[in-house]
Amino acid sequence: MLERGPELAAAAHAVDELVAGAAAGGPAQGGILVYRGEPGIGKTALLAEIRRTAQDRCTVLTARGGETLTSVPFHLTRQLLQPALDPFGAEDVHHLFGEHFDLLAPALGLAPPPSAAPADPQGVLLGLARLLERLAERLRDRPPVLLVDDAHWADAESLAWLDAFTRIRRDRRLPVLVVLAHRPLPPEPCEPGAPATLAALGDRAVLTLGLHALTTEATTALARDALGGHADEPFCQELWTVTSGNPYETVELLAKARDRMVEPVAGSAGLLRDLGAAARGGGLVSRLEELGAGPTRVARAIAVLDADSTPELLAELTGLSPGDVADHTDRLRDARIVQTRPAAPDSATDSLEFTHPLIATAVYGSIPPATRTALHGRAAWALTEAGHGPAAASRHLLEVHPDDDEDVVTQLRAAAVEHLAVGAPDAARRCLGRALAEPPRPETYARVLYELGCASLLTAPGATVRHLRSALELPGLDDALRIDATHRLAQALAHDNQLQEAARTAGAAAARTPSGIGRRRLQAAHFMFEGFQASEEDGPGRSRRLAELTEHFTCADNSERALVAVRAFDGMMRGEPADEVVRLCDRTLVDGVPARGLGWTDTTWGFEIPALTGIAYAFSDRPDRAQALFGEAVRAFEISGWSGAHLAFAHTLLGLVHRRRGNLPLAQHHLEEGLRLADRVGTGLPVHWDTACLLVDTLLARGRTAEAREVADRYAFGPPWPGAIVLPDGPSVLGRLLLAEGRTEEAVSTLEAAAESLIGRGRHHGVWAPWPFDLARALAPKDPDRAARIATEAHVHAEHLGTPTALGESLRCLSLFADPDESRRLLTRAVEHLAASPARYEEARARLDLAHATGSAATLAEATSLAAACGADTLTADP
Repeated sequence: MLERGPELAAAAHAVDELVAGAAAGGPAQGGILVYRGEPGIGKTALLAEIRRTAQDRCTVLTARGGETLTSVPFHLTRQLLQPALDPFGAEDVHHLFGEHFDLLAPALGLAPPPSAAPADPQGVLLGLARLLERLAERLRDRPPVLLVDDAHWADAESLAWLDAFTRIRRDRRLPVLVVLAHRPLPPEPCEPGAPATLAALGDRAVLTLGLHALTTEATTALARDALGGHADEPFCQELWTVTSGNPYETVELLAKARDRMVEPVAGSAGLLRDLGAAARGGGLVSRLEELGAGPTRVARAIAVLDADSTPELLAELTGLSPGDVADHTDRLRDARIVQTRPAAPDSATDSLEFTHPLIATAVYGSIPPATRTALHGRAAWALTEAGHGPAAASRHLLEVHPDDDEDVVTQLRAAAVEHLAVGAPDAARRCLGRALAEPPRPETYARVLYELGCASLLTAPGATVRHLRSALELPGLDDALRIDATHRLAQALAHDNQLQEAARTAGAAAARTPSGIGRRRLQAAHFMFEGFQASEEDGPGRSRRLAELTEHFTCADNSERALVAVRAFDGMMRGEPADEVVRLCDRTLVDGVPARGLGWTDTTWGFEIPALTGIAYAFSDRPDRAQALFGEAVRAFEISGWSGAHLAFAHTLLGLVHRRRGNLPLAQHHLEEGLRLADRVGTGLPVHWDTACLLVDTLLARGRTAEAREVADRYAFGPPWPGAIVLPDGPSVLGRLLLAEGRTEEAVSTLEAAAESLIGRGRHHGVWAPWPFDLARALAPKDPDRAARIATEAHVHAEHLGTPTALGESLRCLSLFADPDESRRLLTRAVEHLAASPARYEEARARLDLAHATGSAATLAEATSLAAACGADTLTADP
């Protein structure tokens, strides 16, 4: 620890703050502390010293990345969390996991991977982050300190977990102290991967320290401590020159000088260069080979097995007897090449590890390529025979040369299933990509492509499109898989903002598919993705074909229910009678809930089907039924660990319900939560458009125009519009924002563009797309005749729709163009309709207009009281 005073002081201060904060019961005082330095600079020794000084007051959890373990998902996470959970009983462990034991335990190796659908990666990461938070709360009397060595070799999933956990607090204070040690990063690690994640973690660190080489003074002190106080200056200067002040190389070189009984005087300085060469790279390998063939074989096996280097597996890999393995291990230990690694919590056997990562790198790199490949193949076989499972063997199979071996393909496919089950799709894709290189037999090849496409569905839609298209061009998929592959291809195209191609793909496949459930599944996708497009050539014709197809459906199975749900949503958008839309929605449900197989987390049909039903309810003045559906969506997604875009969309839908009911503060809460969740997933997602649109509309209703503009700018809400429709109609809401800002000409232009697009598609729902009411008001001062025509036509459509909300809003707009007596009559009718609707905010506005028109103090009091209850803080009696 020579010349490490500032680094140790920083760690001591961080530990003191963590312990003090935990003892006081106040805000968390942890955070991230980062040490960066070249190989051998002393990172491992520094972490060991931090562990020694913190372990009396803290729960110290340690992990180390491994050069050959970067492809093992959650390897580092398991090292950290398994020992922390080990002291707890089964009941306490389940309590710490909450409702998500089945989701999270497989990722930590505490339960076998489930055979159910793949786990949501975002849900697993956030679930593990919450687990660490709860663990920190339980360990408040001994708060956790996480020491992560060689973080540059951490697996991607573990780094993503640490990244997710450390984003919990914006003030950078965490309930634990995370200490990361890793090698220097590239100057600009912008590409996704370990360097980029480590850079992000470093940006959130309370302190980042670079470790520097030892000075000549420190090198001299080490030399005199190791070889005697008579070590002279020329000898010590040469020692520093040979090692460049690298602590690891300095200590190793001094140990060799002591072993060779080198006299530490000027005359011996020349020997240091030869001895120093043996302390690094090829010299390390030469030193190993001097021990003999047996120790070399064992060391190579340890380099390949890494964390799995138990005596039993070493014997299998080397072909040596257990006794010989033990003898050779002792020689390696005496030569300071290997040491014992404590047994993992789920193992009763200690394993071996190299005393320093530099040795591991040198030994692994020295293995001839053909020998290394053979060792990996044998390691995969040994792990499988020992019952470690396909996932454990897969990292070795990734290193084996393709050899047309169907057994390897089978193992890699099984490993991919396990990786997907623990929320590691990238690991699954590596396995399936390697399986394709084997290659599989012709009859299996298309299935592997299909599995590879499915593994990329939510995280890499572009890759999914390529793989599924390739799979569909080959023989090998039966009819059911071909339909499923086509449906998933259409979903991936839609997620990749290629709605037109998604609809075309599903429609073309449906035309080639015999009548039945499979064909109806493709037809549902075809009509749904056509209807989602912001523009199409023949919207009314598509609606007519959909109505004709579903006219005689009895909803006897899920394929008919799905198509009827699409039909209900389309009817709502067109402004068809709400009673008929509600009747269609009711038919898609069984006892008021989605049918079995059509639920929110069902992967066959997707979450879109129940979402369409609920949205149609919400805009048909049945937000009560929509709220029941959307509340179940939140619950289902949370239980299943779908904590990414799915859960964000569920909160958006709840925000829609509360906006329609006039509970503006609650609507704002859910919409802001939806954006928060969506922001964790990425940028520019479809859910961002819908949520930002609804939040802008809600903030405008609350009179918070500046906040609405801030949201619009933050999420680029405006042209160019996405290829999909926005909920509610985006241009209509943007026009409303521009009017609130006094930008009338821009608002009129925006609302006119909305009108042209929607009228051409036959979409006349004045609540989903309220452009007529705002455009009429904007045009009234300068072009009252045109404004009156727009308002009158909107009322005709509202009468056809038949909801109290639409009727009330249209009458309120018409009142602008009537004489005073007629205006009062229209406003009275508007209030009556809106009082019978669920739309409390719109009712408050109508009552306010009526109070202004009549001068009634009682009506004004009712209006302002209702507005306050809605959270419309600035809605007043002013004209």
